[in-house]
Amino acid sequence: MQAGTSNKTLRSLSGLIDFDCAARWGSFTLAAQELHKTPAAISLQVKQLEEAVGFALFVRHPRHITLTPKGQELAVTVAKMLRELRTRVEALRGGDEENVVRVSTTHTFAIKFLAPRLGRFTLRHPELDIRLDSCERLVDVEHEEVDLAIRHGTITDHPAALYHDRLVAVYSPALVAPAGEDLTLADLTRFPLLFDESTDDWIRLLRSHGVTEGRFDFSRGFTNLAVTAQAAIVGHGIALVPYSLVCDDIDRGVLRLMRGASVSYPGGYYWVQAPRKAVLPKVVRFRSWVEEEVAQMERTLRTRIGDGQPDTAYQNS
Repeated sequence: MQAGTSNKTLRSLSGLIDFDCAARWGSFTLAAQELHKTPAAISLQVKQLEEAVGFALFVRHPRHITLTPKGQELAVTVAKMLRELRTRVEALRGGDEENVVRVSTTHTFAIKFLAPRLGRFTLRHPELDIRLDSCERLVDVEHEEVDLAIRHGTITDHPAALYHDRLVAVYSPALVAPAGEDLTLADLTRFPLLFDESTDDWIRLLRSHGVTEGRFDFSRGFTNLAVTAQAAIVGHGIALVPYSLVCDDIDRGVLRLMRGASVSYPGGYYWVQAPRKAVLPKVVRFRSWVEEEVAQMERTLRTRIGDGQPDTAYQNS
């Protein structure tokens, strides 16, 4: 690139669109198919964009292209910009923005909690349209096209806490005979104890229930709670996971909860809202409905775990 070309201005948004598409595919040919153009036209648009910004966006290989480090950074920015632009155009085209609720939440909460229940919200508020964006990144609810967000983290004394989770021991019905009795704390030495990243929570549960005697199998660890729960569903052992993650699996009968085997947990879900959006009627209705669903889940949890809750607050062990 020639020195000084970085002062040129972008003269066409089509160059950004072509660049975004080529960056996603890693190919001018495949980008051309998506945009119904020729590969030469895509290549020309990208070349002109490179001249305008003053640096190379791609490294050209004989059969494919790869982003340069600067190209990678720009690709992330352009993708975000185009996503927001399309969302805004869609909203303006529909002309019914006051009835669209845009919610951002984690993949786990979207899949395991919201998605199975959204039908009930629609029955109550058929006039509202929920747009659910599941992602792990932090969102700017003040400036992005998001009405409110739900995130997971340590929520002890959090002012915007939605739900303080609790760890429960769960297992597949396949671990017991068809007519066999449910597993109890006494059975923990009979099966692998599945854990997420560390065995600390299992140790807290065993100590709090006074069942530390015996040989425990901690041979199967995972790096994701959802994967840990899935391993329990397919019968790999007994998992200790947040109740919100498995409550629907228990309802469906693919997991059983070990009565009395639960322990406190510092994590949970909390609201992220912008003050000016928090008072919108559509947001108030959605938040009220979520809080009702969470309250029902908490009532179900208290019924299911029964007694055997010696600890009421999380403490590091």
